[in-house]
Amino acid sequence: MTEQVDEHFVASVRALAPGRRPPAPLGPRLLEMFDAQLGSRHLDLAAREFRARGLGYYTIGSSGHEGNAAVAAALRPTDPALLHYRSGAFYLQRMRQLGRNGLMDVLLGMMAATDEPIAGGRHKVFGHHDAAIIPQTSTIASHLPRALGVAFAIERARKLGVPSAWPGDAITVCSFGDASANHSTAAGAINAAVYTAYQGLPLPLLFVCEDNGIGISVPTPHGWIASAYGSRDGLRYFHASGFDLVQTRETAGAAVEYVRRHRKPAFLHLSTVRLMGHAGSDAEVAYRSSSDIAAGLARDPLLGTAETLIAAGILTPAEVLDRYEAKRAEVRELAEEASRRPQLDSAQAVVAPLAPRRPAQVEARVQPLHWDEPLTFAQSVNRTLAQLLEQYRGLCVFGEDVARKGGVYGVTRGLQKQAGAGRVFDTLLDEQSILGLGLGLGVSGLLPVPEIQYLAYLHNAADQLRGEGATLPFFSQGQYRNPMVVRIAGYGYQKGFGGHFHNDNAVGALRDIPGLVIASPARPDDAAAMLRTCVAAADVDGTLSVFLEPIALYHTRDLHSDGDGGWLAPAPLEHVPIGRGRTYGDGADLTLVSFGNGVRMSLRVARRLADVGISCRVLDLRWLAPLPVDDLLCEAAATGRVLVVDETRRTGGVAEGVITALADNSFTGIVQRVASDDSFIPLGDAALTVLLSEETIQDAAISLAAQQLHT
Repeated sequence: MTEQVDEHFVASVRALAPGRRPPAPLGPRLLEMFDAQLGSRHLDLAAREFRARGLGYYTIGSSGHEGNAAVAAALRPTDPALLHYRSGAFYLQRMRQLGRNGLMDVLLGMMAATDEPIAGGRHKVFGHHDAAIIPQTSTIASHLPRALGVAFAIERARKLGVPSAWPGDAITVCSFGDASANHSTAAGAINAAVYTAYQGLPLPLLFVCEDNGIGISVPTPHGWIASAYGSRDGLRYFHASGFDLVQTRETAGAAVEYVRRHRKPAFLHLSTVRLMGHAGSDAEVAYRSSSDIAAGLARDPLLGTAETLIAAGILTPAEVLDRYEAKRAEVRELAEEASRRPQLDSAQAVVAPLAPRRPAQVEARVQPLHWDEPLTFAQSVNRTLAQLLEQYRGLCVFGEDVARKGGVYGVTRGLQKQAGAGRVFDTLLDEQSILGLGLGLGVSGLLPVPEIQYLAYLHNAADQLRGEGATLPFFSQGQYRNPMVVRIAGYGYQKGFGGHFHNDNAVGALRDIPGLVIASPARPDDAAAMLRTCVAAADVDGTLSVFLEPIALYHTRDLHSDGDGGWLAPAPLEHVPIGRGRTYGDGADLTLVSFGNGVRMSLRVARRLADVGISCRVLDLRWLAPLPVDDLLCEAAATGRVLVVDETRRTGGVAEGVITALADNSFTGIVQRVASDDSFIPLGDAALTVLLSEETIQDAAISLAAQQLHT
């Protein structure tokens, strides 16, 4: 198929008749865009050639989509762009706007070379910090919610008077394919954009659907994109044929002007064609007819531009082919050079951008908290958020019900009145849009603290953390960051309002995300201290963290008996670094290792064990990622017996990581665990049949304490 596309273009151009000379300045603009189209085509050809030679690693190409060069030409190089993986011509055209040749950038990405300017050999992405192109991975449509957030951030930063990564009159462009347009993530993001604009809020976002009529091997029904998005209220629709570069430039210009002037979202439907299959390994003849493939070749956008240039007399057929072959030679020469560049050769080099840590700078950024009276967990988080809103002008708190109501449990009550509706606001009920909004705000220079109302609600949106949030610093070598603290109410033991969607103890989907910090405070003072740390780390290092808040402990006041006030605490005096635990007691018989609700249960059990002569110490992990391994080893060695008290499930639970950490560090004592069952949590008292109980902890502790240590 590669040879067929190449040969068809050459033969078709040779058959064209020369035209007449046009008036200026049409020629130079067309020639610039045509050069970007030629470069993109030959990048695709080189990718497949060098992959066949074992020197390249990426063959998803842009052939047939080269009309998107005209979209780039209609925009400013300061307009943030989140691009489809078939946006080669767009990338080259934007780099030209900056006076640069982007060919080598793309080739270095294909060859996984370390000096590729955005990802440094970690993946082939279209991205460049100087060109305001935020790199995206291949996850289908996952970048659309972030694009929503970037567009929102342009106006919100200006409203708040805080610095932004983008000019005040910038617009955001986000491109994707017709198959991706059917993904729930795309549907949700587009709906959220229209929803936002419907409320009169500015949202300068241009969606660009590059419609080639097929998703890998599955055809998109003819006319579907126009039917789905062509007449939606609140979303201005534009259509252009990617075959006709002049029309595409005019239509894209009109769409860009609409979004820039009115600060409203628009949808540019760009009809394209896919040439050379989905990727190098894709044999189109297995699912497309020869007539269908031939029809695609006839709609080659390079051929369309060549016909325009020749008919207008700007170039002769021979001159078109001379440019085509000259570009082939240029790309091949650069590709040979790129194939000799060094690649990543160590795990240390690969993971370097994931989670930069500057603990001294983070500690210096933390300011004292100002209250003396003992507070509950919920009150402590509320007070801390209030003070953080005063400290950080760009900090925004948002989510479902967080503003006027103050949250389901009152944790954010009064914050909107204090900081204003521009910084504390309610969102629509779509977790993907909430997290994408946060990612967009963070990459734009603000400091987002979104709330996910319940842990069970996170799972439909987890890819915003996994596929977008965690990967951005990885695939940009830290040039782009996702500073964000995601507050999530979770875990079990909630009384009177239960069931699976309000009691969820599944954290496995979070624990395996590289670079993600997971804070899990149990006590009010730790909640305040750790929240300060997470926000400071976001500001200093661009850290992305999840802050898990145990619902059952929000309003808990007592520890051992009614009225003892043992679970209240004043403002913390000390800083809590990421990855440091907290130890209670100095017992020599047994170490209980826990977190969240398990800390309170363990302390209660430790009191009862002391009455029967068993002395315990309790280690509160506080951080589930990274685990406080040094503290764990220290407290484990102090007794030689470790019982991991894990309120999450036996399979995929936190105890697995704790026990593995002990084994990896050659702990020779006795280790056991107790955990909740591998079950969803039912309503009512039935929940207690599957959740970990104090009785289970106590029985296991007594049994473990009785076991003899081997020396």
